[in-house]
Formats: sequence, structure tokens, C-alpha cells
Amino acid sequence: MHRTLYVSSFRFVFFCFGTAGLLAAFTFNSISLEKAFLRINEEVVQHSRAFETLSDATKQVGHRLTGSPNGTRAETYAFDLLSSYGFKDVQYEPFEVEAWTRDTVTLSVVPNRSDNFRELQVVSLAHSPVDAHVKGEIIDVGNGLEGDFAALKDKLKGKVALVNIGLAAPTKGARNLHRSEKTALAIQYGAAGVIMVNLVPGNVLLTGTASVTGKLIPIPSVCISYESGQALRAWMQEEMSPLHAIIDMANTSRKIRARNVIATLKGSKYPDEKIIVGGHLDSWDLATGAIDNGIGSFAVMDIARTFKALKLKPKRTIEFVLFMGEEQGLLGSRAMVENLKKKGQLDKVRYMLNLDMTNDPTGLNAFGRSDIVPFLSTVGETMKRAEPAFANQMQNQAGLHSDHQPFMLEGVPVVGMNGHLSREVLDCYHANCDRINLVDADQLKNTVRYSTMLLFALADADDIPTRRQTDTQTRDYLVAQGLRTPLQIANEWRWKE
Repeated sequence: MHRTLYVSSFRFVFFCFGTAGLLAAFTFNSISLEKAFLRINEEVVQHSRAFETLSDATKQVGHRLTGSPNGTRAETYAFDLLSSYGFKDVQYEPFEVEAWTRDTVTLSVVPNRSDNFRELQVVSLAHSPVDAHVKGEIIDVGNGLEGDFAALKDKLKGKVALVNIGLAAPTKGARNLHRSEKTALAIQYGAAGVIMVNLVPGNVLLTGTASVTGKLIPIPSVCISYESGQALRAWMQEEMSPLHAIIDMANTSRKIRARNVIATLKGSKYPDEKIIVGGHLDSWDLATGAIDNGIGSFAVMDIARTFKALKLKPKRTIEFVLFMGEEQGLLGSRAMVENLKKKGQLDKVRYMLNLDMTNDPTGLNAFGRSDIVPFLSTVGETMKRAEPAFANQMQNQAGLHSDHQPFMLEGVPVVGMNGHLSREVLDCYHANCDRINLVDADQLKNTVRYSTMLLFALADADDIPTRRQTDTQTRDYLVAQGLRTPLQIANEWRWKE
């Protein structure tokens, strides 16, 4: 239960009884917090450089694929930009990564007893083998959920699975799986290859990792367009005998060193406690990654600029982090979490705020932690007073597949911003159309100002009610959030049932 006591006209104390029955309290000076939010609002509206710097980077750097020369240039760009904002303690956090790069790929479809074949336009999904030559009968697995694969378990061995990336005509309440999880299921059932069908019209080819671990997978996984998928399925219906897919591909994979970029703002009262705000700097190589994740990573850097411009000195230390390797398996954030574990410092991370394709926020997300809801409710109400346009729509649901995940799996509290992107923009996810023309400068500015407000509130509160969970609490939390099954598919469920 939650109870509010009014101690004075200006200060609120919230008591929260969590599942462990422990009493936690936090205090705000409401007027002081609102004044800070008003200053943040004015600074960002008038002086934000997020769109300007993102636009410049798409020209100067191009794509930001981890392990490529462009990836290295992006790391340097971020380091120099944060330094230019007055941060004296900007550091690289190097880590070793298996860098995958696409080379050549072809997909031919051949009837069972015919030399007549069709070539389909195709793109390799990341972490497919460095060399693959596969021929197999095509088995349509539809949406590729667990039940879809299980229904065909006796037919998939040695075959090529045809799978939708999204959900076509989904069952009500059905939860989609990540493309890497669908590939993992195909491998589990003995498939020789995977053809993913993008469901976005317009001959859009999508890339992304097909590996749940960031390591090479044993079978080729490729993507075709919606139109090619429609044509292929129609052909399968017309033919009296099965169709076969021939996939030939070559890729490269080698060990390289990539670097997270970290700027630190030391806390004034609790310097050993830290709030991490991060966004992945890397992108795929089909375009310039303006949306995924230019709008997130360059928002993080503009949030850092705002703190420096206003000379904000919150009580807790803030680390502004640009992660590399997210697209290839959360590699940079996994490396950071491992480093923190080795140093015994994970308990010092009080919260992790991740901005990944976050745009024009309408509210805050407690990520399934009810003990932080009263805190965030107060923050959201104060944000709305400072900027009435803020919708303040609270959510409380956790998810996977971005740089918050390694922190969350170790019990570190995570918070999010609920944003939105237009259908036109979402259709270019991981595709060759993800360019700067998709970015709305005003919406990006909203991401910066609202995220800065939330970050300041977390870093400057006298106390935060949420603590890092124990291993058992983390397990129960993930189960309650419905994340056990996808984590088991990804071989990331460490608990023995």
C-alpha cells in the first residue's frame, strides 16, 4: 500500500511498503524541483543541439557499425562532443567484440523437379555463418512463435524455415518474439536455414542480429521483403510439389576492440551512488541509423550538455554512456555490467535509464517495479506543472533487447520514457531508409527536456525507494513480467527450475 503524508506545504514524504515489507521513504522539495524543471525546459527549448549534432554525424560519420572504421569514428565523435561541453572526465571503456560484417548473399527458390528458379532480393542477418551453402525444402512456419514451431517439429529437420519477422494476423494477446529468438527456435528444431519475411510494404529490407548471444550461429538467416514473401507464399500454394531454397553467403567475423564512451558528473552529496543514462551509439550499416539509435544516443549527449550549461549539481553521480555493440548482442552494456560486477560496484548503480529509439515522451515507465511508482508519479506531476504539454501517462512494464537488459538481469532498477514514432518511421527500423529525414527536431527536443527532468529528479532526490534486487527477487520479477520464456529461448535464464 502507499500512503502520502504532507509534512509541509512544500515537502512531500512518501512511504512505500514493498513485497519485503520494508519501509522506504523519499523526499522532494516540490517547489525547488519545479524550478529546476522550468530551467531545464527553457535551456533545452532555446539551446538544444541534439538535432544539429545528429545531422552533422550522419554526414561526417555515416553508419556506425561496431568494429568498422565508421564505428571507431563515431566513438571519437562522441568523445570529442562530450569534451566540448565541458566534461573533463570523459573516458573510453574498451571491450573485445566479435565483429560481424556482411559480404555476399544470394537466395534462389527452385521447384522440386525443375531447373526453373527465381532469385529473390535478400539481405543477411547478422551473425550468420562466415560461409554457408544450404539447400532445403521451404517450410512455412508463419509467425514463428513457439507453438508455430512445435506444430511442425517433425517437418523442420534439414529444411529452411520461412518465418515472419512481425506478427501477421496475430492471435489476440500473442506476444511476438525477437528475430534472434525465432532463429534460435529454428536451430533447436533442426532447420538448415531461416528466411525472415519483413511485413513492411515497399520492398524494404531489414537487417539485425539473428543471434541471441552475439556469437555466430550455425545456420544462415536472411531477410526478404514483404512483397517477396507474398510472392513466395503464393508460389508455394500454386506448386503441386515443394519449393526449395538455395542460400549461398559469405561474411566476415573477427575479434576487434570497440569502446563505450562515458562522461561523468560527480555527485555533490552521494558521489558513490550513481545513475546511469545510456543509449547505444552503434547502428547497422544499411543507412545512417538516424532513428536507431541516433535519436537516443544524441539525446543522451544533449542531456549531458544541458546539465553542464545549467551548472546542475545533483546529489548522486551521473554517468552519461554511449554504448557500442548493442545491435550485435548488447555487447557494450554486457561489458560494462561485467566490469561493475568484477569491481563489486553494481550495488552503487541506483538506477539505469536507457534511451533506445525513445522519441517525444508522453510519460514514464516504472519497468515493473511498483516500489518506484509513487516517486515517478510525483516526478511526472511536477514535470506536467513545469510543462503542461507533457501528457504524464504512467506505465509499469519491463521489456528486453536493449542496453538496460544486462543491468535488469542483475537486479539493477531500470526506468524508461514512453515515447512514440510514426508508422512511416517505424517501417524503416533496421532498414536502408533509416536516415536523418525521418527525425523530427521538435520531438527530439522533447526527448531531451523530459529525460533531463527525470534524470535530475533521480539523481537529486534525498532518497530513492528502490534497491537492487537479490537473485531470487530478480527471478520472481522476471517471471511476473512475462520474460522467462524469451530468456529461456535465448539461453539467458540462469535459474534452475
